[in-house]
Amino acid sequence: MQASHGGLFGKIAVHLRFINLTQLRKAVEVCGRQGGKKRIGDVLVELGWMTPVEVERVLDFQLEYEEAQSKKTRNSISPMAATAPRGQLDDTQAEAARKIDHLLLAAARFGASDLHVHVGHPATMRLHGRLVATRTETYTAEAAEHDLMQILTPRQGEAFLEHGDLGFAYEIPGKLRTRATYCRQQRGGMDGVFRLIPLEIPEIKALGLPGELARFTTFHQGLVLFTGPAGCGKSTTMAGLVNVINGEREEHIITIEDPIEFVYPSMKCLVRQRQVVDHTAGFETALRAALREDPDIIIVGELRDMASIALAITAAETGHLVFGTLHTSSAIRTINRILDVFPAKQAPQIRSMVSESLRGIISQRLVLTADKKRRVPAVEVLSVNHAVSNLIREGKTFQIHSLMQVGRTSGMRLLDDALAEYLSQGVITMDEARRHAEKKEQFS
Repeated sequence: MQASHGGLFGKIAVHLRFINLTQLRKAVEVCGRQGGKKRIGDVLVELGWMTPVEVERVLDFQLEYEEAQSKKTRNSISPMAATAPRGQLDDTQAEAARKIDHLLLAAARFGASDLHVHVGHPATMRLHGRLVATRTETYTAEAAEHDLMQILTPRQGEAFLEHGDLGFAYEIPGKLRTRATYCRQQRGGMDGVFRLIPLEIPEIKALGLPGELARFTTFHQGLVLFTGPAGCGKSTTMAGLVNVINGEREEHIITIEDPIEFVYPSMKCLVRQRQVVDHTAGFETALRAALREDPDIIIVGELRDMASIALAITAAETGHLVFGTLHTSSAIRTINRILDVFPAKQAPQIRSMVSESLRGIISQRLVLTADKKRRVPAVEVLSVNHAVSNLIREGKTFQIHSLMQVGRTSGMRLLDDALAEYLSQGVITMDEARRHAEKKEQFS
């Protein structure tokens, strides 16, 4: 949309006083020397004369103007006027919502994974794993609360005021979707964190994931777990595999999430998505109901407690394929976490149930590349075969590591092996490999 010669984008940017004419001419010269390969807005950001948020504001005004021109309504909408209110918002609410939208669109444009609105700081994005300020004005407690509250529905606003924290999905239609979390904090203000979610579900190959993961889409019964620390991409990996099933099999998929992240259109599968609070009282309630709704595949956004883990295992044992996520850092720790959540007196029974129902664990980290321009997934894969199943049943999970070392032919890999492979290819640095490694002495 931004012409390399400045064009309407440059005129609007100057009119809004984000830049002056001298800066615009200089940016146009830079674009010309680069053969028009970069957009004028990107060049202005690189030169330090505009912020990503300011670029998004100009783009919004430009888009509105061009749409108005195409409809022959130039006199009713000026490119310098505020955009029209969204939905049923009044003018004040619409302006506040647009502030959040501009920040989110800027974060998406630069490939950020998260956006933070934090009292006492400028809005900040997480870019390639690192926090980067947008260089907009510092948020006061009043401004943060005003902007963040305006995008909530009345029901969400009441829930936040009552409890002091809130999780929900927020979408800019046709542009992006987010998982949002609000909270009160020590400074006496209101903070918000937005996890950006692509509108289109990425393919496994595009995510840089190992091809052997596709085998987990062929199961018709059992439990497959996706694990890793927060922000490691486990939900995205799970969504990629679910999307494969959605396009290849004719079955009934039920998802239970808090909130709904990726939206699955029903392709070959019939997909029913349920959001905790909005559609059901909780994970446990929804899981119990799902078992009576003729499912083939059940997707659980997060296995949080003993009740949800027990129901997931039961569903897997009774002939369903269950996908779920856990916040654990390795395959073996995941198994131990599941076993330890139950009372000791149930240990033999639970070990037996897990050994029979578990099909595999995909544990991953996102590691920064050597050029610091992106992150790639380092993936550990445990495929549960007869030998692994026996070790789980006998309570010898510590021996599974040895089986994974020699199990590459059956699709297994250790996290440290994935890191070593990236290192040998020059994709990551030694320091980055050591930071994520299980056995750090191997990377010294």
